[in-house]
Amino acid sequence: MRTKAIPIAIAATFALAAACVWFLISEKQLAQERREAFFSATKKFPTSGGQKMKPAW
Repeated sequence: MRTKAIPIAIAATFALAAACVWFLISEKQLAQERREAFFSATKKFPTSGGQKMKPAW
């Protein structure tokens, strides 16, 4: 009985670790996309007649 429990525990540990790594990578990617969208939005201004308009604060 004990010989079966050890490989099951090892497999469960690896599965949990893989799920955690996948979650952290996906969260990091989402945070980077949000950061890019936030900072690039301040650099793009609507144009009028070929001239950049001043942002309204």
